[in-house]
Amino acid sequence: MNLQTACTGILAQLTELVNQLSEQDYNKPISTLSQSSIGQHLRHTLEFFICLEQGFAEGIINYDKRGHDKLIESDKFIALSVLSKIKDFVAQQRENCALKLEVGYDLATHDFVIVDTNYQRELIYNIEHAVHHMAIIKIGVREAAPYVSLPPDFGVAASTIRYHETSSAPHQ
Repeated sequence: MNLQTACTGILAQLTELVNQLSEQDYNKPISTLSQSSIGQHLRHTLEFFICLEQGFAEGIINYDKRGHDKLIESDKFIALSVLSKIKDFVAQQRENCALKLEVGYDLATHDFVIVDTNYQRELIYNIEHAVHHMAIIKIGVREAAPYVSLPPDFGVAASTIRYHETSSAPHQ
């Protein structure tokens, strides 16, 4: 499986989740998620992909400069539109171009460090980040929207799935 296929699969799982959720449950503050909503976690996840798309066009990515778009986190239909746009972007990328990543970890300054990266490395980062938030979202779904049917691998890293497959297989 290539990165594009892996990413498309994750985006499809998120799309299916949003399609099943009621608008109310998409926005509901969830106690086990420190009063954040499924929509907030989805917005956060999608904005990393948006940063990648914008950075791809500009040659430099900065995930700290996310939009924190309240419409994505509060309107599931806007979120579905953004998911579709991200899927289109990922499907169109065929080259692994060089990029720069701008990061700022020093809270005392507004200085950024710029490091070399590339599209595939950042797509991997976005996939891993999405899976992490999908695991959190799954906790929220269990509390706020138990009627939603999630696949068993929703929010589970590929390495964990492989580990469980090999550890439950008969040992020779």
